Amino acid sequence: MLDLVAYVDGGSLGNPGSSGIGVIIDRGDGTIIQIARWIGRQDNNVAEYIALLEAMQCALALKARTLHVYSDSEVVVRQMKGEYNCRSSRLYSLNWICRKLARSFRFSISHIPRAHNAEANRLASSAAHSGRF
Repeated sequence: MLDLVAYVDGGSLGNPGSSGIGVIIDRGDGTIIQIARWIGRQDNNVAEYIALLEAMQCALALKARTLHVYSDSEVVVRQMKGEYNCRSSRLYSLNWICRKLARSFRFSISHIPRAHNAEANRLASSAAHSGRF
């Protein structure tokens, strides 16, 4: 069973706009998984949640025992911890799915400054630009 650490970021060019996610997963054995994916036209908070969802789905596929996530999205982190309510129905749905998946392993999430999430941010930005039309 794996203990994983993930750095996640989502971003959009405009709000809403062309959006991408970036996920870095450290397997703890020196192996790093990088995911960059264009997710269509979304707003920034939706992109942040989809990045979290992607990390959680990857952790499930890897049969992780533990997943600790670092995100520079204060909204997502505080909503996942139950400190903020979800007012948007779209965010509520994504939060509900993520909270449900979080029960599959020992899950924790922490807020970090954007400067400490540069690689996930770079992947998300690259993915958002790749789908631009």
